[in-house]
Amino acid sequence: METIDHKIRRLIRYYERMSGSRNPIKIAKYANIRIAILPLGNISGNYKLINRKRWIFINDSIPVDSPLFEVVAAHELGHALLHRKENCAFLKNKTLLLTSGIEREANEFAAHLLISEDLLQAYSGCTQSQFCDCTGYPMELINLRLRTKE
Repeated sequence: METIDHKIRRLIRYYERMSGSRNPIKIAKYANIRIAILPLGNISGNYKLINRKRWIFINDSIPVDSPLFEVVAAHELGHALLHRKENCAFLKNKTLLLTSGIEREANEFAAHLLISEDLLQAYSGCTQSQFCDCTGYPMELINLRLRTKE
């Protein structure tokens, strides 16, 4: 049986090859997953399956050019690809710390999608804190990525 780590890596390789990118927005577009930017209150993002169509909702308070937008999009993309029939919310400053199975898997997907081996190599001389300062990614994301290093 395929482990979740193997499945995540396989999905990322496939979508990177097919979409030509590791960008979660480009992958979502390729996979016919719709993205809407809406006011969501204190929720950063949400994935929903509506009438057999996959939707990612991202809070309009998050600038589209920010690393947080990319992290939320990657996390919700993880839900869309790994947990198609589950409706999931990304709670700001909380989800990266949750331990429920599907949230952990979506976090791992986001960490592997956004932090490639090439990116790790490019910052190999930096501390984790310096990596986070340069990329804007949260410490929890790099910690998760290093824990499950390829």
